[in-house]
Amino acid sequence: MSKILIRGARILGGEARDVLIDGTVVERVDIGIDAADATVVEAEGQILLPGLVDLHTHLREPGREDSETVLTGTRAAAVGGFTAVHAMANTFPVADTAGVVEQVWRLGRESGYCDVQPVGAVTVGLEGKQLAELGAMHDSAAGVRVFSDDGKCVDDAVIMRRALEYVKAFDGVVAQHAQEPRLTEGAQMNEGIVSSELGLGGWPAVAEESIIARDVLLAAHVGSRVHICHLSTAGSVEIVRWAKSKGWNVTAEVTPHHLLLTDELVRTYNPVYKVNPPLRTEADVLALREALADGTIDCVATDHAPHPHEDKDCEWAAAAMGMVGLETALSVVQQTMVDTGLIDWAGVADRMSVRPAQIGRLAGHGRPVSAGEPANLTLVDPAYRGVVDPAGFASRSRNTPYQGRELPGRVTHTFLRGRATVVDGNLA
Repeated sequence: MSKILIRGARILGGEARDVLIDGTVVERVDIGIDAADATVVEAEGQILLPGLVDLHTHLREPGREDSETVLTGTRAAAVGGFTAVHAMANTFPVADTAGVVEQVWRLGRESGYCDVQPVGAVTVGLEGKQLAELGAMHDSAAGVRVFSDDGKCVDDAVIMRRALEYVKAFDGVVAQHAQEPRLTEGAQMNEGIVSSELGLGGWPAVAEESIIARDVLLAAHVGSRVHICHLSTAGSVEIVRWAKSKGWNVTAEVTPHHLLLTDELVRTYNPVYKVNPPLRTEADVLALREALADGTIDCVATDHAPHPHEDKDCEWAAAAMGMVGLETALSVVQQTMVDTGLIDWAGVADRMSVRPAQIGRLAGHGRPVSAGEPANLTLVDPAYRGVVDPAGFASRSRNTPYQGRELPGRVTHTFLRGRATVVDGNLA
């Protein structure tokens, strides 16, 4: 590999520095580095971050390649500044065996655009009745450490307890999709004023909060790690905050869309706004932002959920739930958290790289931008402003809620172990 010199970048938003990459690692960070044999990237005014890490990505392969593949999904991830993603288990077949998680892991290695760490299912077939092969998936080439039935809740308390007990043996974590199924039967959107006015089935906040309350208690009882997926309500924030005050091993994530969008958008009846968990109220959005800022919520995770055109271009009740998010995540975080003064760019690095890598026990990612560290890096132009046009997405799907919306910031370069996967905003 040739050397790459990133000149004049503000590391984590601090003072401008030059960063020299040699092979797969950062060789030197200094002022005025002279490297005649290096490819130079002029980065004045740009922010240099460790490569972003997503704890919650749906790559759809195997089984739903009409929505996304590992290749197209990792290309989208690279464009969004990600150097590693965790691929959720709700594929066809379900990633509940060593064979399936190894298949996804190998497809990620072949793609070359970012590292793919498979998430194993907690239960066989996501059916919530019998524990999947947790140990075998961990011992496989994929080395699975995160397990989730995302898309479905592990609603049986005994099964959840057994899963938490099992993963302790190898320092794994159970990532829970917090949704009490009996409280959300027929639900179409957040339960509240808007759902009442529109006559749509309501999805109450307590359906999420009751499962989180149960699971933090179970994790404390067992002495294991639980991670709360796509936390979406102010009440959920308070439960996680209380659990952390007890010293319990509880972590949580929030999606970019729950930091920006509210249930008022459902008045359009545009199915692009249909998502699980649903868009909540303005009060919830503000509570989520504050919780991300103060560290109650550990990280931002995209919940990138691609769907083909026909699954969204239909009436609301028939539409699939989910939004694509890899290519817009950093811009939404800049708008909601950085430009509002809630966190700085060092905080972005912490919430979108360092902490998700730690929760997933993902070595080589979320590391400092310093000499000797892996050259997994993201370069961002924060001054950029652009209108979202899904026609230009690298993802195979186009179900973005931001079409036509102006968002700040743009990833100009992404480096995976010293190799450029994105150059000047385009796939390398």
